[in-house]
Amino acid sequence: MKKIKVLFLIPNLAHGGAEKVLVNLANNLNKSKFDVTVQTLFDVGVNRQYLNKDVHYIGGFKRMPRGNSHIMKLFSPQKLYSYLIKDKYDIIVSYLEGPTARIVSGCNDKDTKLVSWIHIEQHNEKVASGSFKNYNEALKCYSRFDKTICVSKTVKEDFQSIFDLQNPVEVLYNTNESDLIIKKANDKISDVTFDNDVYNLVSVAKIVPSKGYDRLMKIHKKLLDDGIKNHVYILGIGEEQEKYEKYLKDNHLEDTFIFLGFRDNPYKYVKNADLYVCSSRREGFSTAVTEALIVGTPVVSTNCSGAYELLGDNNEYGIVTENDEEALYDGIKKILTEKGLLEHYAKQAKVRGQRFSTEKTVKAVEDMLESL
Repeated sequence: MKKIKVLFLIPNLAHGGAEKVLVNLANNLNKSKFDVTVQTLFDVGVNRQYLNKDVHYIGGFKRMPRGNSHIMKLFSPQKLYSYLIKDKYDIIVSYLEGPTARIVSGCNDKDTKLVSWIHIEQHNEKVASGSFKNYNEALKCYSRFDKTICVSKTVKEDFQSIFDLQNPVEVLYNTNESDLIIKKANDKISDVTFDNDVYNLVSVAKIVPSKGYDRLMKIHKKLLDDGIKNHVYILGIGEEQEKYEKYLKDNHLEDTFIFLGFRDNPYKYVKNADLYVCSSRREGFSTAVTEALIVGTPVVSTNCSGAYELLGDNNEYGIVTENDEEALYDGIKKILTEKGLLEHYAKQAKVRGQRFSTEKTVKAVEDMLESL
């Protein structure tokens, strides 16, 4: 049987959620059916090392200059495509909204099927067309795709409110390597000792404004002021860390709100914590929350994209709060102080985590690709 040649194009394989789940997906696609290539515009990022050897990799430019998406707008999608994509593929997937979608839309081979993968809510025409010359070009480019995949129902609703496309728009959930996550979650922690006399909270994300760690720091302080002893551990790196550390130092919180940096194995920290907190202002479909559910850690999340799909419309599997500081504080306080609630949501997390098994999510993607 002839294999289906699939190319996934993404800007880089840095430490973000989309990059991580692409590696998971590429590694787990059935290689007897699919010949899989991952190509990056920029050959940078920690997730590159996790690609299996049976996945072809094409690295791009060695450096990623600021403003690169604006430079690319000087060239037509067709010119960018012919310059960057050298082989012939049955299916080409733009695995992020924006620059790669513009490039892939430049494919003129009628035998090649095109897929656009959307990971975040973009809310308005200005944001959604930021990597294009204008909104009309963005609409024209997205109209070139045979199918658009969104990572959650809310992302789909948002995308369709901005672009009125004739071609199908579907929802497929991100791929997590659930068996590997559970296995690695059992590794011992050697660099941190969780204090049994306090509540240990954890979060995993880039330290950027959209992740809301500025408000989580204030919530942490308020909980302490209320007599609720807690430590917060952040796994990730990012541009806001220095500014946040100044706030912690000014408020004498540096010993209780701790940035651990990037970790190859965040799962062992998440599993051993009492609570996972997603404080994000916006998300696509939180990989880190999904991983917390898989290892059985209770979750409180702001109402960002995908939160209700992960935790239930009526808080069956975790607590979803309004997307503001006060509501998130109330949700965290409730789960920490209401008797039996942490234990209840720990059990419910394990139940929910089974829905996002590697086998189920990969099979859904394979069916989609074969249907093209």
